[in-house]
Amino acid sequence: MASTVLVVTALEDFTADRVIQALNEREVPVVRIDPADLGPDLSFGFRLGGDDPVWVGRLSTPSRKVDVREVAAVYYRRPTPYAGRFEDFPRQQREFCAAEARHGLGGVLNALPGAMYVNHPHAVTRADFKPAQLQRFTELGLRVPPTLITNEADEARKFANAHGRVVYKTFRGLPRGDDGHTGAIWTQRVQPDSFDETLAVTAHLFQAEIPKCSDVRVTVVGTRVFAQRIVAPDGALDWRRGDWDELSHFPAAVPATVETALHSYLESFGLVFGCFDFALTGDGGEPDDWWAIECNPNGQWGWLPDAADIAEAFADILDTEDRKETVGHGDAR
Repeated sequence: MASTVLVVTALEDFTADRVIQALNEREVPVVRIDPADLGPDLSFGFRLGGDDPVWVGRLSTPSRKVDVREVAAVYYRRPTPYAGRFEDFPRQQREFCAAEARHGLGGVLNALPGAMYVNHPHAVTRADFKPAQLQRFTELGLRVPPTLITNEADEARKFANAHGRVVYKTFRGLPRGDDGHTGAIWTQRVQPDSFDETLAVTAHLFQAEIPKCSDVRVTVVGTRVFAQRIVAPDGALDWRRGDWDELSHFPAAVPATVETALHSYLESFGLVFGCFDFALTGDGGEPDDWWAIECNPNGQWGWLPDAADIAEAFADILDTEDRKETVGHGDAR
């Protein structure tokens, strides 16, 4: 019976390290790869046809080899983009090689029969669009801040005038700049008189500001739910922009109706795992205190106080022996 866990992620991934450690302690076979190593440090040969109705063959790294038929689960974390392997090539060659690698190697890795994916990259892609997330939240009965997506200054002014305090958020993080560094644009308050014709250049997301007293990060892994209330020392609008060592964390009790909605949310997108962010008003004891902000289908959790327990929850799912008891969302494909 297949028992190997394939971990697909970049070399420096502290979150994946936690899960691998938990699997090692259970003596579960683990093979870790990063598509950016494609070449001498990552080679493969896959066959289909004749007596082989599914892809067979092996993946090889300097320290591991695995027959893809032995892969029982794939922990798909944050691999280096395929283009990273070819960034020194001329543009045409770079784009060609990256596409071939993504569709060839990635195509096989994304279609291993019978493997549990946490999460399958196709499911992550479906669930990675914020408009779809917000709409699904409302369909499931969760409270969502009034939201506007627009490139029209007049629409933005009307929205701001109707809702008073308004914040701007990005849909995605800043991509890598010419200097090789990435950046971030934090959630920030905006004023109607700042809107002008430059909004027409691209899409913008505005929301009515929720008078929150704290934030909550809810990490759902299979049937297990981990919730941490996050309080910034200065009451920051966006707790991510400050010193994370100064944040206060407290276990939070998730209302039953909210927890049910989160499981339904994951199931609807074919996900096994997700990191949900909420703005909390009141003491959080009532469902109406919980305002859904977003769900990262491949979110970070290694920095949370209960990270060790979350790692064990991942190991429960990826470990063949325990999986049937801990997963309620199918194989996420």
